Amino acid sequence: MSAHGYEAGRLNLPFVGLSTFGKSPVETDWDNIDADVAILGAPFDFGTQWRPGARFGPRAVREASTLFSFGHAGAYDHEDDATYLDASVRMVDIGDADIIHTLTEESHANIALGVGKILDAGALPVVIGGDHSINIPCINAFETDCEKNGPIHVVQIDAHLDFVDERHGVTAGHGNPMRRAIEKDYVTGMTQLGIRNVSSTARDGYEDARQRGSDILSVRQVRKLGTDAVLERIPEHARYYVTIDIDAFCPSIAAGTGTPSHGGFLYYDVLEILQGLARRGDVVGIDLVEVAPAYDPTESTQVLAAQLLLNFIGFIFHERSNRA
Repeated sequence: MSAHGYEAGRLNLPFVGLSTFGKSPVETDWDNIDADVAILGAPFDFGTQWRPGARFGPRAVREASTLFSFGHAGAYDHEDDATYLDASVRMVDIGDADIIHTLTEESHANIALGVGKILDAGALPVVIGGDHSINIPCINAFETDCEKNGPIHVVQIDAHLDFVDERHGVTAGHGNPMRRAIEKDYVTGMTQLGIRNVSSTARDGYEDARQRGSDILSVRQVRKLGTDAVLERIPEHARYYVTIDIDAFCPSIAAGTGTPSHGGFLYYDVLEILQGLARRGDVVGIDLVEVAPAYDPTESTQVLAAQLLLNFIGFIFHERSNRA
């Protein structure tokens, strides 16, 4: 007990202190990352084709994450009878990649640098965007890692296929990332979930994606198959890179995004797939993109993003511990 009759230390309520992701320690020296998982912000939204604002996504998701980050060591899940993200998981927030306004190539290079530093440290990179073009430098950064550790299978959760090759000279916008990823010889294939309705990609793009090894399922197809059957379609014991566009979710729960699309996933549709992935193979990289907080005054979108990421990170390290 303290002198005032309270417990020693700080209560550290969500609205107190610095808004790092999960209230994790800050590490600004990218050559001195000593952690199991490192959070990188990528506040870049020059690749958008309609509503901008995802540059404010990293700050919003970080602030929302503080809601889940006080009071207990780890998070106990009574359904799984497991405690996730306990003190054994070392998480740091390394801040944001430097973004140079109007310069896509240079900004993307700075994002790739941050992801590369995380991989060099042997940590799991979790990148918060930003628009979906930030996936391009994230995947680029895996080249050396894949030479050492093997290829990756990309799992995309999104409303849009994002498989445009080139349009009016644009090759690195938020409609291009999956096309850029499949060109890498260290990307063995893709599972693209939630794709629906009017998309960012024409029919020839879908045909091209399937010819290059993509398995494309809509929200309705995912629900009809069920979680287990969807997971069975994904290569087992693989290294997975998971990219999550918040517009994969129904705008009734995720309005804060640049390109909302009705008919989307609900929370557990996606959470159960992510938990299954953590059990099925090794998740080696994550990005979550397109949170644009200005379009959601309720702040529900960024809370959803933070809750999803914290749970997913918890699943990954719980399963790694079980395998070890």
